[in-house]
Amino acid sequence: MRKLLSIIMSFVVCATNAANYLTFTAEEENSSFNINVSGDDPDVQYSLDEGITWTPLKSFIRVKLENKGDKALLKGDNPSGFSTSNKHHTYFEIEGSIAASGSVMSLIDGNGESDKITGDYCFFNLFYNCTGLTHAPELPATQLTSSCYYGMFKDCSNLTEAPELPATQLTSSCYYSMFKNCTRLEQAPKLPATNLADRCYTEIFMNCTSITQAPELPATQLSDFCYSDMFNSCKNLTNAPELKSTELANGCYNNMFKNCSSLTETPELPATKMSQYCYSGMFEGCTLLTKTPKLPAMQLDSCCYLSMFSDCTNITQAPELPATKLASFCYSLMFNNCVNLTKTPDLKTTELARDCYASMFSGCVSLSEVTSLPATKLQKRCYNSMFYGCVNLTNAPELPATTMEESCYESMFSGCTGLTKAPNLPATKIARRCYFSMFSDCSALSQIQDTLPARTLAEDCYENMFENCTSLIKAPILPAMELTKKCYANMYRGCTNLSEITVNFSTWEYSNSPTYATFYWVENVAPTGTFICPVQLIEYYDDNRIPQGWEVKHQNVGVDQYLSEKDWSISITDLTIYISGARSKIKIFDVAGRLITCREGGDEVRISLPEKGVYIVNVGTKSKKIDL
Repeated sequence: MRKLLSIIMSFVVCATNAANYLTFTAEEENSSFNINVSGDDPDVQYSLDEGITWTPLKSFIRVKLENKGDKALLKGDNPSGFSTSNKHHTYFEIEGSIAASGSVMSLIDGNGESDKITGDYCFFNLFYNCTGLTHAPELPATQLTSSCYYGMFKDCSNLTEAPELPATQLTSSCYYSMFKNCTRLEQAPKLPATNLADRCYTEIFMNCTSITQAPELPATQLSDFCYSDMFNSCKNLTNAPELKSTELANGCYNNMFKNCSSLTETPELPATKMSQYCYSGMFEGCTLLTKTPKLPAMQLDSCCYLSMFSDCTNITQAPELPATKLASFCYSLMFNNCVNLTKTPDLKTTELARDCYASMFSGCVSLSEVTSLPATKLQKRCYNSMFYGCVNLTNAPELPATTMEESCYESMFSGCTGLTKAPNLPATKIARRCYFSMFSDCSALSQIQDTLPARTLAEDCYENMFENCTSLIKAPILPAMELTKKCYANMYRGCTNLSEITVNFSTWEYSNSPTYATFYWVENVAPTGTFICPVQLIEYYDDNRIPQGWEVKHQNVGVDQYLSEKDWSISITDLTIYISGARSKIKIFDVAGRLITCREGGDEVRISLPEKGVYIVNVGTKSKKIDL
């Protein structure tokens, strides 16, 4: 009997030695681990005696490794996968300090011999946030599934070495966030794969702040977002890998080296045809970069260069941009906050797209030389905030465009405190918000064209256009005869030296909401000045109409408009007013500019008013204020 038992034990030991179980070894006393099951309940067993006896491991049952060097073997029979989705997954929790070894595949086949993962999300977040994990197990699989290693070691902040990744054919999101936030990981594993898949390497080393060298990337055929955020925030990465592909995919290099603040050189980028988001944010925040790569592409796509060099504070020269036909958001934020950039590249194209130059050079505080902008037909937000906050810009480019679109010039030069002269704006047909805040906070601006030629306005078209332009003394003539919603709102607000405004509209009214057309448009202008307007315009004084303390002058008009200028008088009894000598229509407005009543003139006209208050009485070219 003893001999038989000895033979059986020998067989068990041999079988154990032949297997390659996932093994946890305590690196300090009183370490422990457990599993947490969310949804599916996989088969998991552990052994504390080298595989002689096995005990089922259920959720939240904590296995203690009391002494340093104590080991636990783990296995399972889960041929369909350990986890099945991002909502139904099982993961380990570790306390103390534990090094993993052996094959993770023993959780699938019971012995760790398989090299094929069978189910999607198989090891999803398996060791997520295991800060006590110091060494990763083997990952021998060469056949992967979608999201199989997604977030597997994410936030394992004490992991110092990555396992080998032998697969050469990848699957969608297979390595997504795999080592994200592993801040002590010093070396990335080799990545031999030549066949990529969508998002296969997305965020794989994101915020791995100890990695200094990137692995080679041999693939020449890319997939959508395959390298997106791959090294994002690897602040000690000094060298980028060679990027050999000339055929790009959507988002393929999106944010790839974003915030790699030690990166000093970029790889070559030979592609001549762009894809959506392909270089978006690629080097954003790389503060040690002094030189950009050549960008030879002639065919652009939407957002292709979006934020590519944003916050690269040591770049002094922009690359040539040879494309002649633009795409939506193609250059948007491209050089945002490049504070040492002094000159823009040539931008000679006349075929624009929506948001194509939006915020392209915003915050470039050293920029002093700008390209010509020859386009005559604009697109929505095409120049929106293009030079926002460029405080050293003293001369603006010519703007010959005559076809406007919504917000086309919105905030284009806002905050350019060194700008002294505004470009001529020839368009006679304008669009909603087309000049919104265009020169706001340009505190040195003193030279502008005599007239803004548009006679038909659009909603918000000039809103905030010259707000806080404290050097502006004379406003351009505004020839439009009819107002629209918020068309002049805040237009001259804060122009503390502005002392002359000329308008051609004869009523403050717009859709019974008069304050919206000129809402606070003259708040905090010069305390004295001249307001030139048609004689029909009611003289009402406040921040929404005519500035307090200003003199009103009327534009030259025909003799027939002066026929009613003979003296007329008003007398008041309670809520009734008597108007004598009026030779034309009598109009009475409340303080908000709303018309209360309109009567034909006569020798004496009696009008009853609804309530006490301040009213404006208008007869022909004259207006008088009364207080009942």
